[in-house]
Amino acid sequence: MTLLHYGLAPKMKPVSPRRSALVAALDVGTSKIVCMIARLEPHPPKEVLRRRSHGIEILGLGHVEARGVKGGSIVDIHEAEIAIRRAVDIAERTASVQLESVVVSVSAGRLASETFHASVDIASPKVSNHDIARVLSAGSRHSARDGRVVLHSLPIGFSLDGARGVREPRGMLARHFGVDMHMVTADSASPRNLMLAVEKCHLAVETMVAAPYVAGLAALADDEDDLGAAVVDMGAGTTTVAVFSAGRFVHADGFALGGHHITMDLARGLNARIADAERIKTFYGSVLSSGTDERDMITVPAVSDDPREPPQVISRATLVQIIRPRVEEILEMVRDRLAASPFSAEPRGTIVLTGGAAQLAGLTELAARVLGRAVRVGRPLGIAGLPESAKGPAFAVPTGLLVYPQAAHLEHFEPRPTRQMMTGTGGYLARVGRWLKDGF
Repeated sequence: MTLLHYGLAPKMKPVSPRRSALVAALDVGTSKIVCMIARLEPHPPKEVLRRRSHGIEILGLGHVEARGVKGGSIVDIHEAEIAIRRAVDIAERTASVQLESVVVSVSAGRLASETFHASVDIASPKVSNHDIARVLSAGSRHSARDGRVVLHSLPIGFSLDGARGVREPRGMLARHFGVDMHMVTADSASPRNLMLAVEKCHLAVETMVAAPYVAGLAALADDEDDLGAAVVDMGAGTTTVAVFSAGRFVHADGFALGGHHITMDLARGLNARIADAERIKTFYGSVLSSGTDERDMITVPAVSDDPREPPQVISRATLVQIIRPRVEEILEMVRDRLAASPFSAEPRGTIVLTGGAAQLAGLTELAARVLGRAVRVGRPLGIAGLPESAKGPAFAVPTGLLVYPQAAHLEHFEPRPTRQMMTGTGGYLARVGRWLKDGF
């Protein structure tokens, strides 16, 4: 917990491209808590997933109903602890291992991005590692915010004498050297309480990662990543967005609306129990009407347990009338956020939907109309040993957490709990600079 007091989320050591590793992922969501354990084995890059240095094989999976969580944030730490323990225990038993640490996703806390440019003059003719550390430390004042936690601080490009777009500056000639940085932050309360809940289960938090970022790591092919794509993770309590361009994660955003709000609309509109509304949404829910909707009838159980109260019968058209307005509201909010992001400069960029709410019938067609882009549903790619029930978009985030150790070298550092983390030449970004040789 010490690092979070300084506004920094913990960072994990990157996995060696030549060594196997055991990785555990923990996704604490509003509707479900998932723990996955996997073995990462080095393998040659594949055509579709060239950036992955390891193959991933699932060894254990624990999946339980969430308790004590609302909108992605912990609201009852005791209930959340019990649910996390159950998910971890199931995964440990399946994999026959005992966990010491986990990689954790963050979807709450109003995810936000900031991109900034820092630059320095260099004395020697060629750019060196020392110059990279200097230019990053020049921007270190950006690495902390009151009430915010830095989840990611990623270099997304360098510039030499004002010419941007340089990916590997070492050894190149220049007098003026700059770096473009992408920083992702969240309100401190959400990750702090999430970390506390995990630590109460006697587990260390290896690192905390923005949920839409890892959803993209799991569901995007490298070509989509290069050409420009937006991942929209539609969870139960939150909808989060990650934008990728030129192979880099360049933007994040999110808001507290998701699939659970659709369920609550149904429960109120149908005068049904929440559990029944969730079941009806899952089996019969759609956002597009068809010619037979008025004739297709659905039975809604009575709210009370009184056997004398008959169930009501509604048409599928009624269901669409309740579901569609909320889905359109979510998609319109996504559209507005994408319009204010770097994705607006990618006219042919693809939108990939992940999360449990992405499984609603007709959603891709409606999303394409509202967002004005090509839309597809994203599922985990290149993950061996996944059970059939975990191959859908609802498991993009936990599987992406297993991919993340292969991308951790892009932002790895070794912070110390002193105020030098945030200011001066020994700052947080200066430490990132020492590790850039692993990522560029």
